[in-house]
Amino acid sequence: MIRAMSETETYNSETLEHLGLVAGMFDELGIGDLVDELLPQDLSQRKVSVGQALKAMVLNGLGFANRRLYLMPEFFRNKPTQRLVGEGISPEHLNDDALGKALDRLHAFGLTELYRSIAGRAAERLGLGGGVAMAHLDSTSFHVDGRYNSECDDSDESAGVVRVGKGYSRDHREDLNQVVLELITESRANLPMMMRPLSGNSSDKTSFEEAIERHVGQLRADGGGGPSMVVVTDSAGFTRGCLAAYQRQGLGWIMSVPSTVGEAKRRLEEVVDPHEQLRPLVEGYRYSAFSTTYAGVEQRWLVIYSEAARGRAAKAADKQLLKQGDQERKAFDELRREAFRCPEDAWRALAAFREKLGVLEVREPDVVERRRYESPGKPAADAVPESVGYHLDGTLAAPIALRERRLVRRSCFIVATNELDEEVLADREVLRAYKGQSSKVGRGFRFLKDPMFVASTLYLKRVER
Repeated sequence: MIRAMSETETYNSETLEHLGLVAGMFDELGIGDLVDELLPQDLSQRKVSVGQALKAMVLNGLGFANRRLYLMPEFFRNKPTQRLVGEGISPEHLNDDALGKALDRLHAFGLTELYRSIAGRAAERLGLGGGVAMAHLDSTSFHVDGRYNSECDDSDESAGVVRVGKGYSRDHREDLNQVVLELITESRANLPMMMRPLSGNSSDKTSFEEAIERHVGQLRADGGGGPSMVVVTDSAGFTRGCLAAYQRQGLGWIMSVPSTVGEAKRRLEEVVDPHEQLRPLVEGYRYSAFSTTYAGVEQRWLVIYSEAARGRAAKAADKQLLKQGDQERKAFDELRREAFRCPEDAWRALAAFREKLGVLEVREPDVVERRRYESPGKPAADAVPESVGYHLDGTLAAPIALRERRLVRRSCFIVATNELDEEVLADREVLRAYKGQSSKVGRGFRFLKDPMFVASTLYLKRVER
């Protein structure tokens, strides 16, 4: 971008790059205007409104060469700040004090409530009204540099301040402190409809229930959903508390059923030959459907077999079988070296050993008497043995059908819904919605965790920010 300073002055160039598109979409969706409408402003004490500060931080976050907040003036030094952020705004106005106070005001208002309003306006301006057919709910973790309030108790949470601490890390960094972000995405345009920060040790099983009660239901009340709204989650949402919350809110749902549920485990173990027992659903998938009741809620379950899952499971299953088989062979060799006082003791030891076997089985077992003499060599006919021991013998073999059973088990899963009428929600649509979980809400998490966005790790002055 080139700007003429005056007739006598030279031209001055400023870098715009893609930030003009970002600023244009920010204004098109009305994000800054809505923030300034909802939050109290004190422009007598500052030059930059909260909406403008938020816009500057968005531009910085989506810049290819972004800066930490205290370096924001440096980020905008060579950019047309007035055109990007607002009339009369210069890089010096975007200092860490102004941005920090804006973050404090955003926290005081309530981030989740504010985001829901922003998402509602964005959906309206993008023409996504008329009800959300599917809403995908999931969470992820972000590790945080610094200790913050990680050593405090949970009392801060009552004031809306999340606790930075250790918990289940989706990035497999259990050694680091973290916070959790919960996200709801609508299915048509992948637009995030709700974001909620949570403490680092929060559990999906409890946070999902609260999200259903407080936020998903509110999305319907705000016009973001309708009578046919269906929430899609993974198996973490399949709890008695969440199912009851869905019932109270009158929401439909689709989620996978944990294999630890008794009936689910039994149904999965019943699948021996999927090509004989299950019928085609869509390409690469076979299934059977049935109605059941769990936690007092009537629901439709789909036992699904995936050809792609079988392909992924084959290598892992072979590796596990080989490793476990080697361990069982070594254990049997040790058992064969052990001397027992009588044959009965040997047979009892063999029975106990068989119960521990997972991948191998003992064939042609026998108990062999072994006599030990004081002198080496062939003993005399009348020689008395020093000791008599009884040793187990036999061979180990791997049942041919074991590998196939494991592959089938790892290739099957159960997806459930509380919509019992297949004409309202077809079986193939249930599978399609569940498979969309990774491509809908998962896409948002991948974007936030991209190193270019610098949100995968956080370092802020105050935990509220």
